[in-house]
Amino acid sequence: MRRINLLKSTPFRLAIIVAALFISSFLVAAAVTYQLFRSELADRLDATIQDTYSVLADAYGDRDVTDLVEAVASHANSTSGDNAVYLLQSKDGQRLSGNIASADVPLGWSTVDGSLLGFPSGKDYRVYSNKVDDQPLIVGRSFEESQEYLEIVRSSFGWATIAVLALAVAGGALLAYRVQRRLEAIATTMRDIGSGKLDARISLVGNGDDVDVLSAQVNDALGRLAALVEGMRQVSTDIAHDLKTPLQRLSLTIDQAIDKLSAGGDGNAELLEAKEESTQINATFDALLRIAQIEAGARRARFRAIDMQQCVATIAEIYTDVAADNGQELVLSETTCDPMLVDGDEELLVQLFANAVENAIRHCPQSARIEIGASLIADRVRVEVADNGPGIPESEREKVFQRLYRLDKSRTTPGTGLGLSLAKAIADLHYAQIIMLDNRPGLRVEVNFPISKRARTRHGATSPVSRSAEGTVDHEF
Repeated sequence: MRRINLLKSTPFRLAIIVAALFISSFLVAAAVTYQLFRSELADRLDATIQDTYSVLADAYGDRDVTDLVEAVASHANSTSGDNAVYLLQSKDGQRLSGNIASADVPLGWSTVDGSLLGFPSGKDYRVYSNKVDDQPLIVGRSFEESQEYLEIVRSSFGWATIAVLALAVAGGALLAYRVQRRLEAIATTMRDIGSGKLDARISLVGNGDDVDVLSAQVNDALGRLAALVEGMRQVSTDIAHDLKTPLQRLSLTIDQAIDKLSAGGDGNAELLEAKEESTQINATFDALLRIAQIEAGARRARFRAIDMQQCVATIAEIYTDVAADNGQELVLSETTCDPMLVDGDEELLVQLFANAVENAIRHCPQSARIEIGASLIADRVRVEVADNGPGIPESEREKVFQRLYRLDKSRTTPGTGLGLSLAKAIADLHYAQIIMLDNRPGLRVEVNFPISKRARTRHGATSPVSRSAEGTVDHEF
């Protein structure tokens, strides 16, 4: 695995962006909180000063200036340092009590420097001045305590910002590293696939997150790709193997015809045999090309709602006489009045079921019973073709879907071995599942289609399946 460069990692960059947005939001919230806290401290300081002033003013309730002087002196004496300011003056401006000599402040609220109160400059005070029976009374407090609280808040926010920043960056780096490792695992798998290791798959964590879902979808696509490549390889091998004999036989037949014609004999029989052999070879290649076209998925553009009951009824109508001529019985299962709609290509669906029915007719003995029918199972439409013939061994039921694969007992009968491969391709095109089961005795071919989305919103039969598709049937095991 390549060394992961976090600085070039998209997840890490996204994590840094998210961390920056988070820190910015945190700083904005901290600034707002700081201003609210500062305003609250200022309001509380004013309230404390106002309460103190009211207590002192109440001491003059009996208009006894001595009580007022003593009250101011008591508050001034209880003050340590220069954090509080008290001053009571006479009507003519003489100092009566307090811890400062004078104060040149206006009536009401004011914020002044300590130099105006007789203290060293550089320290601000919040002061309230008013008159008690024409006697100026000044009460004030410094901002020192409030500033200490604000400093604590600023320091707390500062350290919190550093901690949050560190955690955001570290957490973002950790998450980005984990995501980048998983992305790198996907990239490694893609490189392995590109180098020919088609069995390589992305390891899933199992937590069901979006990367896991994406990885599972990629694995499914890789599985289909591997199956397609393996199918192509198998087809190439099978073509080389299964067509080698017909081509050799065609070559020998033509040589025989040439020899007879050169000797003045009649080579028409050999030429007719060669024509039949070439027709069979062409049919094989046509079927392979048709399967490739179906697997490409282009025919989905022609999909419309098809009533499977009408489809199987048409197949039964077409092949009832064919089965009777072969000494067999073809029966249509009981159906319901409600349509069973499937999104599909009418022509291909006819070919799919015709292949299954013709295979049953071809490989079942006389007096065999063949049954075809459609049924609605939950949200699926199931079509079954069942017979009581010899069936297919369980070990061969998956193999018969391979191109050009034929059972040993079928190799002496005409055919290309592509009928069920074509049926499988048509089923896959319709997102359907085709399986072969033991009918005890015989074989049951079961195709399960997803129900049409139109069936959930409307009811009613679609146009009948066209019988013109009868001539497009391909078959053979």
